Amino acid sequence: METSTLNKLKKKAGALFEPTLQTGRVLEVRYWEPSTLLEVDLHLPFADMSQWKEIPYIKFKVGDFAYRDYTPSGWDTETCTCTLFIDAAHKGPGSQWALSLKTNDTVSYFKIKSTEHAPAETPAVIGLGDESSIGHLLALQQMVLPATRFSGAILINNEQHRDQFNEYFRSPLKPIPVNDTYGHNSLMQWVIEQQYTLDNTVFYIAGNHTMVLQLRKLLRMQGYNSTQVKTQGFWK
Repeated sequence: METSTLNKLKKKAGALFEPTLQTGRVLEVRYWEPSTLLEVDLHLPFADMSQWKEIPYIKFKVGDFAYRDYTPSGWDTETCTCTLFIDAAHKGPGSQWALSLKTNDTVSYFKIKSTEHAPAETPAVIGLGDESSIGHLLALQQMVLPATRFSGAILINNEQHRDQFNEYFRSPLKPIPVNDTYGHNSLMQWVIEQQYTLDNTVFYIAGNHTMVLQLRKLLRMQGYNSTQVKTQGFWK
């Protein structure tokens, strides 16, 4: 009884400090097979998508005083709609929230901010990431013009998901299997095989924090300088 009362008091107190939230609506949810990866189409009427000159991220409320960042893979400025790709293979409030979403559900978000990732004016723009960064890398691809400047690889553990990625998207991103715990060695091996030059190449890494940090170190060891390696880490 005392515990229940204490929890209610904590929630009331926490609510006083919770930030003001904007809302949107779920238009459609599509599950990949197996259903640990999903696409969520959203209508966000209060978001000014015309200002998204760099890849944005949206901090959604996924539980009581719990927030997670998701990157839209693309956006329509006229209709204020966008699509999220969510990796729900791991346990956590973000996965639970994503798997519970249904058409016409209301979603709440705290803020929209920039990842400060925009394509560099260089002949080679290389995207590298894992399943949590599918939206981020597809957004980067959308922004690179001409499209021939863009290539990269994305770690996708499930073979069926790799096949579906190739089937659904006309993308130079190559889905590759994960052969180490966090994936940085798998991606580095792929990069070495491509024989990119040290000049005129910029890498954009996004995904779980450990992979991002370790891959950045490996690229620096290969001779790429700090301005050639741009990163965005996500909770995993």
